[in-house]
Amino acid sequence: MGAGVIVCLAVLVAASAFGIIWKIRNGRLRSGAAATTGGGSVSSAGGETLTETELGRPLGGRATLVQFSTAFCAPCRATRVILADVAGMVDGVAHVEIDAESRLDLVRRLDIRRTPTVLVLGPDGRVAQRGSGQPRKADVIAALGEVR
Repeated sequence: MGAGVIVCLAVLVAASAFGIIWKIRNGRLRSGAAATTGGGSVSSAGGETLTETELGRPLGGRATLVQFSTAFCAPCRATRVILADVAGMVDGVAHVEIDAESRLDLVRRLDIRRTPTVLVLGPDGRVAQRGSGQPRKADVIAALGEVR
């Protein structure tokens, strides 16, 4: 009985630690050399480039916020509002939403593992930053400041 209680407590502590780390990282836009791909994670630009043809609309003159969504994703709706708001208040920024289910070619190529996933593209279409989960508006604005 004593060993079972200890095992249950250890599992509870491990699950709690994972949950805290996941919550902290969820929705954060980051770039850098170390790429991670687990749930709620964010990875650096992999040198990928998206064209206007792939997006179905012109790139923004300063940056483009690309959102991969699915129909029944509640955080996707909130992310849509955040990104559209930022695109409306920052000159030269476009917002493009892509239905992940209808663009499996891009989902596979860009290693999109969950929705929403947000890509911040530079003016040339190169992926500068990416994040999965619902981002905070301040993080999106900060990410735009780092796009070159």
